[in-house]
Formats: sequence, C-alpha cells, structure tokens
Amino acid sequence: MLYLDAADPWPRPNVEPPGDAVPLPTPDHQPVPGSRREPVPGAVRVRAASPAEMVTVAVVLRRQAEQAGSGAHQADAERVRTFATDNQIAVSGIDLAARTVSLTGTVQRMNAAFGVDLGQYRLGELTFRGREGDVHVPPTIAPVVTAVLGLDDRPQARAHFIVHSAAGAPPSPPGSAEPQATATDCTPQEVARRYGFPTDLTGAGQSVAVIELGGGYRQADLSTYFAEQGIAEPTVVSVGVDGAANSPGDSADAEVMLDIEVIGAVAPGARVVVYFAPNTTAGFYDAIATAIHDTTNRPSVISISWGQAEAGWTAQAMNAYDALFSDAAAAGITVFAACGDDGANDNVGGSSLNVDFPSASPAVVGCGGTRLTSSKETVWNALNTGHGATGGGVSRHFGLPGYQRDAEVPVNPLHKAGRGVPDVAGNADPSTGYRVRVDGQDQVIGGTSAVAPLWAALTALANQALAKDGAGRVGAPHARMYAAPHALRDIVQGGNGGYQAGPGWDACTGLGVPNGAKTLAVLRP
Repeated sequence: MLYLDAADPWPRPNVEPPGDAVPLPTPDHQPVPGSRREPVPGAVRVRAASPAEMVTVAVVLRRQAEQAGSGAHQADAERVRTFATDNQIAVSGIDLAARTVSLTGTVQRMNAAFGVDLGQYRLGELTFRGREGDVHVPPTIAPVVTAVLGLDDRPQARAHFIVHSAAGAPPSPPGSAEPQATATDCTPQEVARRYGFPTDLTGAGQSVAVIELGGGYRQADLSTYFAEQGIAEPTVVSVGVDGAANSPGDSADAEVMLDIEVIGAVAPGARVVVYFAPNTTAGFYDAIATAIHDTTNRPSVISISWGQAEAGWTAQAMNAYDALFSDAAAAGITVFAACGDDGANDNVGGSSLNVDFPSASPAVVGCGGTRLTSSKETVWNALNTGHGATGGGVSRHFGLPGYQRDAEVPVNPLHKAGRGVPDVAGNADPSTGYRVRVDGQDQVIGGTSAVAPLWAALTALANQALAKDGAGRVGAPHARMYAAPHALRDIVQGGNGGYQAGPGWDACTGLGVPNGAKTLAVLRP
C-alpha cells in the first residue's frame, strides 16, 4: 500500500503516514545503482513488515581514492549522519576503513528514508523480511553511497558442504537417490600429503580467518578430533559480528567444524579465527570487513565456504563485496571461496548456467572440486546420484580479468566476455570426503566447502615460509598462477553439467589442484 496525501503527495522526512502505510520517495530521490531486488521465485508476500520492527542497515560509502584499500571520507560519513538525523534514524556505528555507516531504525522510518516497501515473505517454511524494486536516496548522499545492505534479511548464502555419512557407515543419500559408492574417505592431512604439501611447515605465526553465517563449534569436539589424529590442537578463537556468536546446535555446525578441522589438521601451528555473523547481505559484508581490518588477529588468509548464484545477489552487493576483496588483496590477504556444489546450474531453477558469488569476484581465488581416489583424479560430478557436483562457469556480472586474458575462457551465457570460475580445485566429492568430527559424531563430509580451507591452510604454510625470509605475504596470487599454470596439476577428465575439463584452464577445476613444491613456489611472490 502506498501512502499519498492530497495536500502533500511527497511526505517530508518527519511526516509519518498512518498505520503501516508506506510513503513514496520524494521526487528528487534517486535509485541506488544496482539495488533492484526482483521477486524471489516461489516466495509469497504475506503482509507488510511490522512498522515498529527494528532494522539495522549498512550504508556503504565510496572510497576516498580509486586505489583499493583506501577508506571512506569522514565528510561522506557526516553526510549520511545528517540524512539519518533528518529521518529520525540512529547512527549505530561508523567504520571508515570498511566504508560503512550503520543505521538503526524502525521499518516505518526505513521505508520513508529509502523509498522501499518492506514486507513479510514466506518461501516454504522460511519467512523473511524482504523488498522488491530499488532503494532510493536523496541527492545529498546519492554521490557518496554505493550500496545499502540489510533492509532485506533473507538468508543470503548457503554453506557449500555435503555430508556423506557417519564415518565408517554407508552414505545416506538425499531423497530416493542411490549412493554413488562406498566412501573412500581420508583425513585432511592425508589429502595434503597426496597433494605434496610441505611437511616442514606448520603455519606458525599465521592467522587464518574463517567466515561463518551460522552454527558453531564445541571445544571438546576439537580436542577429541585432534588428539585422535595425533595433531597438536590449534588455537581457535571466535569473533562475533553484528550480534552473532559461536552457537553450536544446528546443521551449519558441519560447515564450521569442517573448516576448522581442515585448516587445523594441515596447518596446526596457525591461529584459526572464526568470524560469526548473521546470514544477511549486511552481516556477511561486515564479517569480511571485520576480518580484513582485525588489528588484533591480523589474518593473512580468509576462507569462505558460503555463497549462492549471482542471480540471488543485487549488483550493488556484489560490487561492494568485490571492493572489500580488493582491499584484502591490497593488505596482502589471500581470499579463497568455494564455488558451489550444484554443478554449472548452481541451484538456479531451470537449466541455465550460473556461477557462485563470492567465488566469482576477480579478487577472490575460486575453489572447484574433484574426486580424488587412489588411482586417479577427475572432476567431481555426482549429480546423477544426488551427491552434487563442482560449480564453475563464466560470470554474467564481472568482466574478464587481465590475468585470464590468455586462459581461453568461453563467453558467458549473455555471449559476453566474463570472469571464469574456478581458479583452482581440490578433493570435494563426498564419497572421497574428509573425516571430521561434528557435534560428538565422526562424519565424512565433502563439497567445495572443504577446498577453500584446504587452500587457505596451504597458503598459511607459504606465508610462514615467506615470514622466515622477511618477504611479505602471498596476497592475491592470480597473476602468478595464471602465468605459471604448470605449477598446478591439471585435471582433464570429467564435467560439471555445463562445461568439460580439458588441458589448461577450464570451468570445472580451473588451473588444477595443488602440485607440491611447484605450487608453493608460485604462491610465494
């Protein structure tokens, strides 16, 4: 319902419409580029969001300068503060390094301030606060605002893991699908050994950041797991973001434990820092920003195992996140992200080809998946049995980066040049998955969720070696890896339902899997 008044059809900031009516933006308000939300397929708007419900959003500001790593202007933040005051919205935080101003206010105030119509939506058993159309801002702040995140609180990302079975037990396939094969699982350190990871490094002196949007870990499980593996228990700490915390007790625990145990097993000397945040566009953004600018833990690597197809993101959000990842690269921080477990379609309805974000960001190292057995390694594709397949493809949103200029990346589904995903790969098939411990139970888990922490752990080892030589950090390794593709072992067999593997880079396993000392050498700048 839109509110109109005969005497003043464009309500001023301090004018509240009656009841839950929603004011339109004033005529000079401008849409924030890329902020349009399309209706969620299958979702039903049940009612208008409660006018008194409290909402916190992150207003993302432009950089001070063009180069990555530069924060926001204080003057730009003050512009947003004035806008908030005029609209009776509280400023709950300003972070110039992360380029965000956090605003908190009621649904009614947010509707009026940003020209949106927030509603309560239902999608199956899920309910969320959502919106459709554009976010609007006045000309006083339009030049400085690049994104407004958090008006919509639908779950923004999925964890990219698949539980194969309890360790030593036959798999429990989803639905009526039959298991692909009896699990030939192994421990993370066994996978690292197969890939020739160095054995004289532990990651000592390094911190690895892990981004989590749900779940938690139990210290007792970690102690038991590492003791049984004969590995010195790594230091694990949690950092709460936007009110979230380490909260074990739901299905996301499998993701959290997989990430920690893979990193801890491969780089036991590294400090594992887990950043817990709400599963929203604002929460996810704030978690990444917190990790990048954490002056206490100072992570040199970030591992992200959450994401969804580009189609589920707004352009403003992808651009804002991509700027954060560029900031990470400028700070010498390497970011790895899983590229999805649903093949080339990436869990989008129909048969279209899609890539997963944030792995599609040109500043992120996208991680694909393989099936690693004792005799061979191929592309992971168990779609016919309901056990997933590696994501991969060509971005519709991001153009072809310079480092992929000679990689022969095919055109995207819009027949334009785009960023190819993934860059690298590793063991991910659940039937050849990783032995981990979750909520008191040993399990076998796969998915590209395991590949991101595996590469993050390898990078922590490389950073330890660099630190010994006083040579800095790995940082963004894309250009080095694409200039020396033989530093990785190429995977040439298999496909992901949309693309086929072959010599050189491909949209299934990228440049390939780790290849011992050769990969370590190319990671080191």
